[in-house]
Amino acid sequence: MSLWRTKSIEDSLADSHLEHRSLKRTLGTWDLMVMGVAVAVGAGIFSVGARAAGQYAGPSVSLSFVLAAITCALAIMCYAEFASTVPVAGSAYTFTYATLGELLAWIIGWDLILEMLTAAAVIAKYWGIYLSLVFDLWNWSVPDTLNLGGLQVSWGPFIIVAVFTTLLVLGTQLSARVGAVFTIIKVAIVLFVIVVGAFFIQPANYSPFIPESVPTEGGSSDAWTQSLFSFMTGAAPAQYGVFGLLAGASLVFFAFIGFDVVATSAEEVKDPQRNLPRGIFGGLAIVTILYIGVSLVLTGMVPYTTLAEAEDPSLATAFVAVGADWAAQVISVGILAGLTTVIMVLLLGLARVLFAMSRDGLLPRWLSVTSDKRRTPVRIQIISGILVALLAGLTDVGILEEMINIGTLSAFVLVSIAVVVLRRKRPDLPRAFRVPLSPFLPILSAVLCLWLMLNLTTLTWLRFAIWLAVGLVIYFVYGRRNSVLGKEQAAARLIRGVEG
Repeated sequence: MSLWRTKSIEDSLADSHLEHRSLKRTLGTWDLMVMGVAVAVGAGIFSVGARAAGQYAGPSVSLSFVLAAITCALAIMCYAEFASTVPVAGSAYTFTYATLGELLAWIIGWDLILEMLTAAAVIAKYWGIYLSLVFDLWNWSVPDTLNLGGLQVSWGPFIIVAVFTTLLVLGTQLSARVGAVFTIIKVAIVLFVIVVGAFFIQPANYSPFIPESVPTEGGSSDAWTQSLFSFMTGAAPAQYGVFGLLAGASLVFFAFIGFDVVATSAEEVKDPQRNLPRGIFGGLAIVTILYIGVSLVLTGMVPYTTLAEAEDPSLATAFVAVGADWAAQVISVGILAGLTTVIMVLLLGLARVLFAMSRDGLLPRWLSVTSDKRRTPVRIQIISGILVALLAGLTDVGILEEMINIGTLSAFVLVSIAVVVLRRKRPDLPRAFRVPLSPFLPILSAVLCLWLMLNLTTLTWLRFAIWLAVGLVIYFVYGRRNSVLGKEQAAARLIRGVEG
């Protein structure tokens, strides 16, 4: 059936050399490592861990980070095998198109758009808020919103998105160099926070390491805010305990999103078979060490109950609680630097997924035209920037945070399955990196990602279903009829019919 038609690896590789629709290979291992750290070490390291500790896992939040890191690492192995085998823009979308068919490829591409669009918008919004907080440190009163004709406009997102959209249009390598500067700054601040916080650790705060499970407010009657797993099984939603630790892993997984974005740049990597696996795994290792270090310091500084009582717990909450108010100022600067690079990489990833889908005809092909001089997808990059800026500047994007996780995890599930499928369909393909213990580890990756998805709220799943429904309408109305692969196969059938 045409819904399950697959695009061959050879065709995908050939597309990367199309005139006016190809990208320039400029990135090396170091650039990819920096990109991974740049997109993963953002506000999450300063706030998500504190929320997970206070509301779900207690001191065992460090194990939540370990579980999330293992899940991410398993999925990233699958990405690394694919990206080194098919070094073409599009990441999970391209991989799925080559193995599981066009319909599933569209769905995963649509999910990636959801992930990167909402993540870029949410983080751009927070960037504007934290910029105002940094201004406050200098006693400059600059509100983060402006009233324009009765409309509340967050001005910060428009500035930061415009800056990085311009840089990305000028060239991926230039953007990577600018991002590297901000990444070094924020990693230095994170290390500073870990070292200083270590002096305030009280071993008693680690006990009990896994707090006893207690029912959450609202109980099972609060259908929209409980996890889908609790809703389906009838289990009462609970904080802490083993299930709290697992729920914490689902939450802190947000801090690991972005490594799949690195894979979207595969078509711009020099010697991708060698550099892609090294860059992705190097970045993941650095990020995991930083996250575990921060979580151990955080839960050692103050009792987890202190974090639970805070309205919006963060690392700053812990430092204020121990009387180190000055550290909160350093953290604000670190958050601002962290968010800056995250926005850049997400804008890059969003444009590359849209680029791959439009080059295949599932979206208008005129979007995939690249500039003659810099070979960047100027049209798509500018449109992506406008969409992100409008969403962040004019709407309340906070309600979309969990949508980022479900978009990422759904992509991880399909890529993990696709590795097994491609091994069976094309065992002849040269693979610079191979997932060990296949098919066991890819299947384990898919199961763990699906488990984390089930720990997201029922409201998040409802919104996800609506997003998929909208995407399917677009596919059947436009994408399926305009698919380049579909047209080529129809033309081939016509020729065979004439010859027959």
